[in-house]
Amino acid sequence: MCDGSTLGAAPGNVGLVAERIDTLIILGAGGDLTARLLLPGLASLLASDRGEPIAVIGVDRGDTTTAQWREVVTEAFSATPSELGSSVAAETRFIAADVSQPTDLERVLAAATGRVALYFALPPAVTILACRALATLTLPEGICFALEKPFGTDLASARSLNRLLETMVPEEQIFRVDHFLGKSTVLNLLGLRFANRIFEPLLSAPNVEKVEIIFGETLALENRAGYYDKAGALVDMIQSHLLLVLALATMEPPASLSAGDLHGAMSQVLRATRLKRTDGTSSRRARYSASAPGSERMLPAYADEEGVDASRGTETLAEITLEIDNWRWAGVPFILRSGKALGDTRQDIVVTFKDVPHLPTGLTGAPGPARLIVSMKPATLDLDLVVNGQGDPFSLERAVLHTKLGAGDLSAYGEVLSALLEGDTVLSVRGDIAEQCWRIVEPALAAWRAGTVPLAEYPAGTAGPADW
Repeated sequence: MCDGSTLGAAPGNVGLVAERIDTLIILGAGGDLTARLLLPGLASLLASDRGEPIAVIGVDRGDTTTAQWREVVTEAFSATPSELGSSVAAETRFIAADVSQPTDLERVLAAATGRVALYFALPPAVTILACRALATLTLPEGICFALEKPFGTDLASARSLNRLLETMVPEEQIFRVDHFLGKSTVLNLLGLRFANRIFEPLLSAPNVEKVEIIFGETLALENRAGYYDKAGALVDMIQSHLLLVLALATMEPPASLSAGDLHGAMSQVLRATRLKRTDGTSSRRARYSASAPGSERMLPAYADEEGVDASRGTETLAEITLEIDNWRWAGVPFILRSGKALGDTRQDIVVTFKDVPHLPTGLTGAPGPARLIVSMKPATLDLDLVVNGQGDPFSLERAVLHTKLGAGDLSAYGEVLSALLEGDTVLSVRGDIAEQCWRIVEPALAAWRAGTVPLAEYPAGTAGPADW
């Protein structure tokens, strides 16, 4: 990505200039991600006090016309209307092109004016093809790349893609997108941890029994088989989103929130992170079967969803148990779990503290150790404590301290786009961090491919397999 400074560029390309992005080119404009997340995020940015005029060009294969594309953009902008948004929607253009072909991409870049940001709203394998094609071209001055997660398809491809990008533009012009870093609640972790003396000393191995990071959805496949059946829950959610949340929740205090300091602290803790069992068996996987008769919401089995290849054995629920080999966290299990078609929606970070070493004789009814729960959606903080009960002060009970966390003025994708267009690298995923995330999950993926970890099943609409 770009930080507004002048940096050396790769041969044949010019470095950064201190200018804002003038043209946003969306590769993969006809895809689900563009309509469902990217365009609404842009609408929220344009409607905010941070919005500025920008030209938008949609690019995809097919026979879509500019008039049809404008209808798509207008519809996506309708949820967050603004005068600026209407102006951008009225002037946006569409170009039919094959992003794997250098001549097509050259034609797309020639249609842009000013400083350009290329947004790769594409599957990872297609993104790699597009980057290889772009590497043969002379790129516009100061161009920025925004690449959607997952970055690559495995550790080897992520490393290869990083090395390729290094020959094209400087790291500061590469924005590896993970919209979880744009969630205000995730960023609230920084203030919660580093501005409160009451929490930070407690977040360490002597005090913490375990940490769980959970992202559960009631939504099922929702017509996304083209992407999801090749990715699965582990790659789609844990390898990217939840490992970045883990890094923010466990890293050492950075000197500042500059991109260099923040990314350095995140990278350091991820380098110390590994699966609890390095053979990959400290992981579990499952996929949903059809809803039980009489369920409130009837869903077909994942294997029967349109576009799914059941022989792939793609999981819709994944769990891994990690450990962090450093002084602060040695021996603490970190459980990351994510799944679809579950009974409840959960987006929680749950820190379970160790029980007290000794409870004075005479106190009864201890309900177990305290927990700190940070919920990403809704954005709340709960700290449950053990206190003397009402009526009988010698009988203990649990009390919960609850507060709402501040919400940002933009959606997560609005924050990501604002950062891209303004040149703020804090919300970007640095190249070495992307590689570390793949390294951490590789043993689990290998164990699953080898059949070492069985693929369990759970009825859609339940909490998961009964024996979990």
